[in-house]
Amino acid sequence: QLVESGGGSVQAGGSLRLSCVVSGYTYSKFCMAWFRQAPGKEREGVGSINSDGIISYADSVKGRFTISQNKDNAKTTLYLQMNSLKSDDTAMYYCAAGWTYLTAEQTFLTEGYSAWGQGTQVTVS
Repeated sequence: QLVESGGGSVQAGGSLRLSCVVSGYTYSKFCMAWFRQAPGKEREGVGSINSDGIISYADSVKGRFTISQNKDNAKTTLYLQMNSLKSDDTAMYYCAAGWTYLTAEQTFLTEGYSAWGQGTQVTVS
């Protein structure tokens, strides 16, 4: 189960922090990522951490977004700190988890993920 939170409305230049709690899976080594989808556009990868711990970002968010994760015995929490937000960042943001090994280059392929959150809306005006 993946449960996201932290979306909302913010003015351009502002910040938001998204969280995604992953629970209920027994295999602990997996790849996680944040994707987003704006109306009329395809879902695109924003940031990812593969099972080797390699972090990747889309060019459009480099230097502004930071992905991180925290693991404890029962669950893993994935974060996305978003700073200097722009109107182009407006989208529904989704957390994803996958248990197939993905290279850093593969982590922005939606086919690599078998579990998705329900999405959280981010609106930048």
